[in-house]
Formats: sequence, C-alpha cells, structure tokens
Amino acid sequence: MQITQEQVMEDDLIKQLTEGVSQWTYRPDLKNEEALWANFKNILEYNNVAALDGKALTDQEFQQVKNQLSFSTFYDAAVFFRGENGKSQVRVQREDATLGTVHLDVINTREIAGGTTTYEVINQFESPKASIDGRDRRFDVTLLINGLPMIHIELKSRREGYRKAFHQINKYLSEGKFMGIYSTLQMFVVSNGTDTRYIAASSNLKEKEKFLTRWVNHQNEPVNNYLDFAEEVLSIPAAHEMVARYSVLDHEDKAIILLRPYQIHAINAVKAATKRQESGYIWHTTGSGKTLTSYQVARNLMSIPTLDKTIFVVDRRDLDFQTTNSFRSYSENDLIDIDDTDHVHDLIKKLVSRDRSVIVTTIQKLQRIMDRYGEKGDKHYEKLHQLRVAFVVDECHRAVTPQTQERLIKLFPKSLWYGFTGTPIFAENARDAFGDLPRTTQEQYGEVLHTYTVKEAIHDESVLGFQVEHRSTFKEDALNDSLAEAYPDKDVYNLDSIEKEKLIPNELYETDEHRLEVIDSIINDSQTKLGLHRGPGRSYGAILTVPSIAEAQKYYDLFKEVKAGNTEKKVSKTVQSKIHDFPKVAITYSLSENEEGSVSNQEKMQESLDDYNEMFHTSFTLDQINAYNTNLANRLARKRTLFLTRKEQIDLVIVVDRMLTGFDAPSLAMLFMDRAPMPPHHLVQAFSRTNRLYVKDKQYGQIMTFRTPSIYKREVEQAFVLYSNGGENEVMAPSWDEAQQEFKEALEDLNKIAPIPEAVDDLENQVEKQKFARAFQRFDKAHAAIQVYSNFDEEAFKEEYHLEDEVLEDYKGKYENVIEELRKERDEDDEVIFDIEYELQSVSQETIDYSYLMNLIQTYVPNDFDDEPEPEADNEEVQKALETLEKMQPKKAQIARETWEDLLQNREKYRNKQISVIIQQELDRRVAAEIHEISAEYGIAKRDLQYVVNHFDPNKEERQLGEQELIENADYELYKEKAENPVNRLKYRRLIRSRYKELVEEKILPYLEG
Repeated sequence: MQITQEQVMEDDLIKQLTEGVSQWTYRPDLKNEEALWANFKNILEYNNVAALDGKALTDQEFQQVKNQLSFSTFYDAAVFFRGENGKSQVRVQREDATLGTVHLDVINTREIAGGTTTYEVINQFESPKASIDGRDRRFDVTLLINGLPMIHIELKSRREGYRKAFHQINKYLSEGKFMGIYSTLQMFVVSNGTDTRYIAASSNLKEKEKFLTRWVNHQNEPVNNYLDFAEEVLSIPAAHEMVARYSVLDHEDKAIILLRPYQIHAINAVKAATKRQESGYIWHTTGSGKTLTSYQVARNLMSIPTLDKTIFVVDRRDLDFQTTNSFRSYSENDLIDIDDTDHVHDLIKKLVSRDRSVIVTTIQKLQRIMDRYGEKGDKHYEKLHQLRVAFVVDECHRAVTPQTQERLIKLFPKSLWYGFTGTPIFAENARDAFGDLPRTTQEQYGEVLHTYTVKEAIHDESVLGFQVEHRSTFKEDALNDSLAEAYPDKDVYNLDSIEKEKLIPNELYETDEHRLEVIDSIINDSQTKLGLHRGPGRSYGAILTVPSIAEAQKYYDLFKEVKAGNTEKKVSKTVQSKIHDFPKVAITYSLSENEEGSVSNQEKMQESLDDYNEMFHTSFTLDQINAYNTNLANRLARKRTLFLTRKEQIDLVIVVDRMLTGFDAPSLAMLFMDRAPMPPHHLVQAFSRTNRLYVKDKQYGQIMTFRTPSIYKREVEQAFVLYSNGGENEVMAPSWDEAQQEFKEALEDLNKIAPIPEAVDDLENQVEKQKFARAFQRFDKAHAAIQVYSNFDEEAFKEEYHLEDEVLEDYKGKYENVIEELRKERDEDDEVIFDIEYELQSVSQETIDYSYLMNLIQTYVPNDFDDEPEPEADNEEVQKALETLEKMQPKKAQIARETWEDLLQNREKYRNKQISVIIQQELDRRVAAEIHEISAEYGIAKRDLQYVVNHFDPNKEERQLGEQELIENADYELYKEKAENPVNRLKYRRLIRSRYKELVEEKILPYLEG
C-alpha cells in the first residue's frame, strides 16, 4: 500500500510527541470508542483505588460514568473539568448498596505533569457512520489526558493547506462525530506541515474561522512548522496547561476561550517578575483581549505561594458598564470573587481573611478603605500593612492615578503592581508635572514586561487595521472667504492647510448646516462601510462621538428629523431599499457630566428613553439609567443571540466619551468623529472600538472625521508612530488614490493572463495556471478593498471597467477550478508562487442570507443557559427571511422551513440544539440519498460520484474533475442487472457522461448552492 504524505506527517508528529522524558505515550491499540472507554476505565480505577475499596466498577456503574462524561457541548465538558478547586469528579452509586455512593477523581489540574495524571496519544481512531446515509471516518491524531480526548489534531498535505484540515473538522462536527467520549475535546489543531493553527473546541466552529490562531514565541516570531508547534505547545506540561490554565470559560456565550500566545507570554512574564519581587506593566494593544489577559494574570498569580491576595483593580465606570459582564462571565466557573457591593465592610473582611483569593474591586472602594483604615492604631491597619499583595490594574492609567497609587503603597508596603494598557504614557505625551509623582507608565509601574503592539496584532490577524477618512463639511473657497473676513490682518489664502484650520472657530461647527452634512455622510455615504448591502440584521454598528452633551442632544434630535423627512437631507431611497428602518439611533451620556444643565439633561434623556422604550418595547426610567446603559451596550455589541435579529438592533449610538474605552463589540465597524482630535492615547483607544475581528466582509476598523482634516491627519499619524512601535504604515489602510492605483494594476495584470473568464480554459501548464491564481488573488484583494471607500461608486465602476457581477462570478468559478487542479497536479516539493491558503474576499449574498436565517431561528430555540426570557416567535420576520432564501436556494429553504414549522409546534424538542447543525445533517442526508440512488441506477461507485459532486462546476463545458475516473470505474454488469432497458456496453459510457451531469445539476446541486 502506498504511504501518503499525511501518514508520514502523522508518524513524525507522534515521534515528536513521544520523545524525551515524561512525554506522551503512544497507544496504537486504541482505535475505537469501545477501546477508549475501556482504557479510561482502567485509568479511573487505578487512580481511585482507595475510593473504590479495591472493587472494580461493574458495567452498570461504569455506564453511570459514561453518562456523566458524554456532554452536549464542549463547553459543558470544560465546566465539568473545572470541578472543585481544579479537581473534576464523577459520582457513582454502587450496585452493592453496602458500598454506598463514591466520588471518583477524573482529572486534577493541580497535578499537571505529575501525580496521577497520564498522557497518551492515539491516531487513526475509527468513528463509525451515525446513520445509514453517513460515512465512516478516521481521525488523525488525538491527545488523551487521563484517558479522555482533550486535543484533536487534523493534518493535510502541503499541497492542500491547513484550512482543508479545518473544513474537515467542520465536516466531522456536522456529521455528529465528536460525541460520546470525544465530547470532552477542548482544543483543535490543524496543519499542513508548514502552516499550523489552533482554536478552542466549539460546536459552531464554522463561524469562527477568523479565530484560528498561529503560535508565536515570546519575541512575537511566528512558529508555523507543525513539529516546532508540537514542541512548544503540545509537549508536556505545555499542552495540559493550555487546556487547563490558559483557557477561560465564557459563561455568557457558553464558549471556551483559549488564550493567544502573546497573552500566555504576558502571564509568564508577570509570574517571573513576581518571583523577582518586581513590578512592571504589560503593553498589549487595545482590541487584543487585554482585559481577558489581565484577568488571567490575576487568576494565575494565586499559584504563587508568596502572595496572600491578588487584587484586580478597575475603575467603577468599567465595573458598572461592560467589564463587569466579562468578569462575571469568566468567573462563573472560577474561584474569583467580584466585590460589587456598596459595603466597604465586605471588602475589608475579604482583605484581612486568611483565604488566599483573587478579589475584583474598584479603585473608589479602595480609596474608602484608605480613608477608613489607613491610620496607625486601627485594628485592621497592621494586617493590611503586612499583607503580601499583587495589584493587577486593567486600563491602568484611568483606574489608578499616581496620587492614589502613592497612598495605596503606604497602606500596602509589601505590594507588587502590574498595570495593563494598550496606550502607555511615554515621555512624548507625559502627564503634567505634579511634584515628584510619576509622569509616565514606566515611572508609575516599572519596566515593560511584555509588548504586543497594534502592528504585531494586525500581522497576526488578531485585530484589523484602520481605514481613516478625513472630511470637511466646508467648501474650500467658502472657508477661505469666511476666515479672511474673520481675520483681516492675516493672508489666509496663502496659509498652509494646518495653519488655516487652526483659525476655524468652533462656532462654524455648531450649526445645523454642518450637522446635516455629517448626518448625510453617515446615512447616505457610508452604506458599504456600514455593511447595508448585507441586508437587515447583518449590517454593522457605529458610534458618533461629539464634544459635549449639548451637541449630542442636538444631533439626536436632528437624526429624528432627518428620518422623519422634515429636513433638506433625506434618507435616500437606496438606503431604504436595503434596510427600510435605517438608522435606528440612541444616545448615552453621564447625567453628572454637566452639573449646570443637569435638569435639562435629565429631561432630554427621558425623551430619549421614551424613544428607546417605544423602539424596543422596554421600560427604562431615569432611575434605571445604569440598566439602560447596560442594555444599550449589549444591543450595540450584538453578542447575545437576541440582538442578532433586526428588530432588536441599534445602528448608531451618539456619545461624548462613553463607550470610547473598554467597550468590546466585534460587530461595531465605524467611528464617526465630529470633535477636535484627542490626545494620542485617547485617539488610539477610541479608534480601537472598531477593529475587532468579526465576519469576512469586515476588513478594517473604519474611522471618519468631520473637522480640520489636515490637523486630524497629522495627529492620527503621530499617534500611530507612538503606538505601533515603528509599524505605522502597516496599521493604516492605503489612501483612496493608492487603493485605486493598486486595483488598476491588479486588473491589468489579470487581463494580460486572462482578458475574459473563458481564456482561463486555454492555460496550458502549471506555470500559467499559477500565474493566473496569483493574479486573481491580487485582483480579488484589490477589488474587495476598494469597495469600502466613500469615493467608490458601484455603477460608475462597472461602467468604466466592464466588470458586471456575472463576469466576476465566472472569474471566481474559473479560479476555484484552477486551484483544485493545481492542488491535484502539484508535487510536494514544487515551488508555489501563489498563496495556497488564500480565501476569496467576496461572500455571496446567499451565504449571508442563510447565515442570518440560521441565527434568526436559533433565537427561538429554548436553552438552559440564557438569563433572559425566551422571546416569542416572530413568524413574520422568519417568513421574510425564508422567502428571500427561497428565491436563490429553494431546496435549502425548504428544509429550513420544515424545521421552523416543526420548531413552532414543539420547541422543547429542540432545546439546547443548534439549528444550523440539524439542517446541515438533513441536507447531507438528502444529498447522500441522491448519490446512492444515482450510483445504484447507473453502476457508478459512490465515492467517485461524491468526488465529482464536491468539485462540480456547472459552467464547465469540458470534462469535470474526477469524471474520467468515475466513467472508468463504472460497473456495466451491475447497471445491466438493475436497468429495465439497458443500453449496450458501447453506449454505456456515453450514457453515464450525459446522464450523470443532468442528474447532479437537477437533484444534487440545489442542496449544495451557497
């Protein structure tokens, strides 16, 4: 039998994992679920001899264990493994009543690489088909901890790419392969040898492809080779630490989060500093999961015995706003104490108790501790004075001022300090001098312990880059005339743009004429930026920030007038045709921000609350302003299933300063700024609300400014020079002129090779095909990038470049065929001049519509996890989505409709289930049935027909991929035996060639569209 490259890779990986002292033990005998359960039973009994009193588990008793370890979701398994104090146990009622009930240890995370923990590696596990129409599968490599699968590794050859391995895992998930003992998985690894990624186990992995993570070493250098990755990440104890200590359970999203490498390196850097008794700070760019990192640092510090307490310090505004939700979600299954009461007495009790613990509290409450217990002679003073404590400070400049820190150090002289910031304060933007207090981050906290700037984050695809447009609402001539009149002693016409903009008085911006121009830009000129083309429920969110509460209120009123059609500027018919009720606008500000106008502000806020309550059927009052702010934040963030439907979404929130720091919303894509530039660290913080990873269409964090464009441009450039560590050019998207030039050159390059899509069929050899693949990839990137600029005019573009949608689709189809041919023909050692892992930027509208429909139906599936009441089914919205899908994918829509109608009749039947998985399984079942029927009728091998179906191109005139093998392997005798009027052997091949295409296009492709 020929040995494949994947088999060689498997063997090399297992060799790597098993070499050295105390590494993985290879178990070639464990090939099926029965053997895995038997192996786990042996380990369980060996580790619990005392509890079992030497009496092995009976079959009935072990069935109890199996039931407890067969989980509905990977998240449920992770919750189980958290256990009590890191020890997970199963409860067994012994058949012999005299033996009572016993609790058996499964895994103890305090015994990583020691104690009773065993580490084994298996390969080629056989997963039988789940139904008559399913398929048997063989998994590549799985790592077992105490006999339970924890990490699954899927390998592909170099010619195929790691994404093929990722799609293979998705296929297994859709087929329900990771059930039973495999439901304990916590992590997936995919590799083609030269590129390796990892991701947390999840049942809806398909939607999380953007979160595939590449490992980097502590110098932020990538580790791509799978054997190098195995050495750094999959060796013992690293692999066990990854799934036990470097994972977080998000209770709100019911998801496992595996830390990214830079987060792990930061944790280790702080640990090392603690052992040296040194303080310091972590510089991790905003948007890279800094709050999660700081939380995990606090959690991991408790493994250091020299510390009595770890105090995680946040500003009250963060705890009241969004951070508290994250903390609660992370700490639900942790021994972390969130101190959110108003009573200082509770905090002092926790501080002076003998319990070694992590306390999350606010700087405001610590200030009250200092005021009350900070003097000698107080009964608690001495205990606090002797406490060995580590302060972990998220958003360290806002949460703790140098003055407050100085007081805290006097009360806690044995304290270490670890600050986290995405925007350190350097000498260039130092605080104003105040006595001998620290003016920079380094002076306040100590040396930087780990750095991960926006440049590295963008390179690692942890965050997106920024596309910034600076606009002015003034015509240049009119502005010159106004300034000349205001400053008759200045030669305004000969001033450079920056000097000229410095002269513009604020009054020019405080007019409805200016505000209406801004609103028109937001509503009518930002359609692509806001993703309106994606349709209702799938567009992106935005924030408009203005300089004052008064301006925010005027903007809010004016948006209402524009939407009502009462102003010169209107919501265009084009916008209305995409999302009929766009834009839905809300406002938030602190009612104490402007004491002088507090009564007026409260009245205006009540009006806004009334609008909000009417829009979303809520009932917030001024007394519930904090609850309103939380609801608004969740609505804009759209992380909860409820807010994925259009009727529950907000499009734009008007703010002064709220939401510009600490607010995490991947679906937020735009920040509009009608205010003067902020200081560098505030500017980067505000920009960073927009650049979280989300869907494929979201390519940049989008910023649009409306005042002093030249000054803004200079300030933004200087901010990113400061905070990108020399990578400012990599952080910012190219200008419109640069993007347009790149597109023209890419199109010219493509036209030289294939001026029309049909010309691709004439490419004769691998070199020509590779050149086409590279040219089309460049074109695809440039085409996707150019569409997010305001200057882009779709109709003018099509007319100038003769690129209609049909032409683009034809090019795309030809490209995908060429890629498949190249993968099939290429030898492993052939040089590749194109990106084999490249995925086309465009996402079909059918895909978007189907994804939205799945989310919409999922909203109404009951589950045991949401705190919010289950919404009433909105049949009208679902019917609209179904009708939209039926126009393009009638077969898929039919199954979705049947599922929806069944759900309406029996919601309990679907409790805790994923609608997308149910529908995909039904799609697979029907496709398998059609393939079976066609194969049986014509004597075709099912595997050959399946291959042709997987690569079928309906626009291809010549032979399909795999067609020759399908015809050559066809069984005439089998066909003849079953056919009523069989053709002769000479006509048989011609019959297959003509008939199979008709049947595939008529019966199978309709299920696979989109």
